[in-house]
Amino acid sequence: MIDRAKPSDIPRILALLTQVNMVHHRGRPDLFKGPTTKYAPDELAALLADETRPVYVYRDADGEVLGYAFCQLSETRDDRLMQDMKTLYIDDLCVDEAARGHGIGTQLYRHVLQEASRRQCYHVTLNVWCLNAPAMKFYEACGLKPQKVVMETILNEEPTCVDCQ
Repeated sequence: MIDRAKPSDIPRILALLTQVNMVHHRGRPDLFKGPTTKYAPDELAALLADETRPVYVYRDADGEVLGYAFCQLSETRDDRLMQDMKTLYIDDLCVDEAARGHGIGTQLYRHVLQEASRRQCYHVTLNVWCLNAPAMKFYEACGLKPQKVVMETILNEEPTCVDCQ
């Protein structure tokens, strides 16, 4: 069952946010602290009340939250460069490590697509860190394609590109 997150879900969501944080921390400890979460409980409570930032949760038969999708609704209007459009951005999608491989992530993603369609969005977007190969593979299997790529160079390391020297 998928529905909007409630304040009573906050402890479970925080536990899942920690799982996501640790994936990023293990992959890029130079960028991500761990273990922590991107929201404090009071920040998460305020977020759950924001209609433009819906959080959907997957509940098992006992009502336990096994996954979530944090979303952000945005709209471009009268921009000089960009077409007018509504976007539903997936800020974060997580399935509990112990519950992966049972289609929960796919169900959450499909629910987000339905919500985006209901809200007359042009598209659904998200960012995924290259360090998270399983997530990249999952999103590609869902039919997502790269829209843009963020690149970096770390200044305190030697360049690894032969042509860059």
